[in-house]
Amino acid sequence: MSVASSTRFVGTLAMTELGFERATAADTGRPGYDPRDLLKLYLYGYLNQSRSSRRLEAECLRNVELMWLLGRLYPDHKSIAEFRRVHREAVTAAGAALVRFAKSCGLIRGAWIAIDGSKFRAVASIDSVRERIALQRYLDSFEKSGCRAGGEDRSIRCTSCTREAEENAEPEAGFMLVRQQALPAYNIQTAVDTEHALIVAHTVVLDASDICFLRPLAEAAKEALEADSFKVVADAGYSNGEQVAHCEAAGMMPYVPVMPTVNNQGDGTLFGRADFRYEAETESYVCPGTKRLLRRHTNHKDRYTMYRARQLTAVPVR
Repeated sequence: MSVASSTRFVGTLAMTELGFERATAADTGRPGYDPRDLLKLYLYGYLNQSRSSRRLEAECLRNVELMWLLGRLYPDHKSIAEFRRVHREAVTAAGAALVRFAKSCGLIRGAWIAIDGSKFRAVASIDSVRERIALQRYLDSFEKSGCRAGGEDRSIRCTSCTREAEENAEPEAGFMLVRQQALPAYNIQTAVDTEHALIVAHTVVLDASDICFLRPLAEAAKEALEADSFKVVADAGYSNGEQVAHCEAAGMMPYVPVMPTVNNQGDGTLFGRADFRYEAETESYVCPGTKRLLRRHTNHKDRYTMYRARQLTAVPVR
C-alpha cells in the first residue's frame, strides 16, 4: 500500500463506528488531533518500518512526504504513543475494514487460505528473560512454602521481587527456537489469502508449538472474509485431528499433512504407526498380529492418547 492509497483508504473509514475517539471535534474548546491524521501516521510508520514514536515525531519535522500527508502537522511523541495505547481495538477494526476493502477490489479471493507461524525476536535481552523466569520460579516456590515460613525478612524480600517481576518490560516473552537458537521471542500466527499473499487474520501467541492454532486462525479468517466456506492449507505442525475435524464440519476444508512419526526404538524390527489399523467404533487399534490395543487414558497437557493391549490375554479380532 502506498502513502496516497493509504490516505484515500483512511478517508473512507467511519472513524466513530470503529471506536476512534474525537473523530468529530467538539463545539467548544480547541480541537485535538484528528484521529484520521494519527492513523495515517501510524500506517506510514508501519509501511516504512519506523515504529518508534520519537522517530515518527522527528520525521514529521523533516520528511516532506509526511508534511504533505499530515498537512504540516507535527504531533509530539507522547500524543503518538497515547493514540496507539488508547486505540488498539480501533486500529484492529480498521485492519479488518482494510481486508473487506481489498476483497471488494478483487485483491482477496477467499478461496484458499494458508496458515503458518513465525518466531519474532523479542526486544528483551536473553539475560533479562532468564532472570525473570528464575524470579518467577522463586515466587512460585515462596507461595507453595507459605509466607510465614521465612519470617518478616522473607516477606519483604518477596514483595520486592514481585514488584521487580511486574516492572519487567516484556513479562510475556519466553524462550523459543529461532534459527536453531533459543531466544526470547513471540509466535506470530498468520492466515494469508493465496491470491496476492495478503494477510487476512493474525494473532500473537506465547506457545512455541503450532498444533493448537489451526482452528482459531481458520475461524478468524472466516470472520474477516465473511465467507461460508474456503480451503485451508498448513504444514504438519498443525496436525491436530480434533481441530481438523471441526474445520471440516464448519466448511473450512483443511489440507494438513499428518505429523510423521519416527520409530527409533529397538533394532528396527518394531512396527510403526502406519502398520496399525484404527477402528472408530471401538476406539481401538489393531496391530499386524491381529491383537487389539484398547484406549487407556488421554494426557491433555502433552496432547497424546495411550493405547495398550491387555498384558496376559489379548482380545481377539472378530
